[in-house]
Amino acid sequence: MRIVSLCPSLTELVFDLGRGDDLVGVTKFCVHPADKVGAVEQVGGTKNPKIDRIVELAPDLVLLNREENRIEDADALAAAGLACHASMPRTIEETAEMVRSIATAIEREREGEAIARAITERSARVRAAAQNARAVKWSYLIWREPWMTVNAETFVQALLAQAGGENVFASHPERYPTIEIADLVRADPDIVFLSTEPFPFEEKHVTELAQLTGFSPERFRIVDGEYLSWHGSRTPDGIDYAARLIDEARKP
Repeated sequence: MRIVSLCPSLTELVFDLGRGDDLVGVTKFCVHPADKVGAVEQVGGTKNPKIDRIVELAPDLVLLNREENRIEDADALAAAGLACHASMPRTIEETAEMVRSIATAIEREREGEAIARAITERSARVRAAAQNARAVKWSYLIWREPWMTVNAETFVQALLAQAGGENVFASHPERYPTIEIADLVRADPDIVFLSTEPFPFEEKHVTELAQLTGFSPERFRIVDGEYLSWHGSRTPDGIDYAARLIDEARKP
């Protein structure tokens, strides 16, 4: 089987399902597993894949994510006669089903079921532990200039909410809304998570935001965006990581 993956988390999933040797094309943003993915040809980015080259590679399957990839590129690949598998899970349950679906498509059902089961079992454990715990109000910044966050229709929300977190911007109509510093101050979250991707927040931004908001630096936390936004084989560990972040935020 020949596979092209146009989404970093799906590339990692293919390797973890035991089909990494079948990958003939990935994006320049596909960085995991670091010791293996470099051997696969890069076919552009997630938003600007090299359609002609992908067609030349004659893959049996192209894996896409409906948020990471553009519909016009998916349409172009389908029009060229390529089989495409597009997904966009927003919940834990949808992620488990996506893993099963891709595993079936690449004939790795047993491996896929093991990952999907780990997702559902860890999710159940985290939800049970959060039932009687104090809720934690949070916001999650993904971009600077302008400041951007996430609403309730995101995978980040799913991970943090099941651990007992309350997103102060959950009801915003946009999935990735632009906000002002004044909005953040009014929302008054217990903790502000600063993601390492897509914008690479660093400690200097903690200092900046503390000065802008008047919040103490302790109310900000740099967090691993891959564990909180990549869905697939990273999700079981992402579930536990999100739970640890919420638990730590509960401490005085």
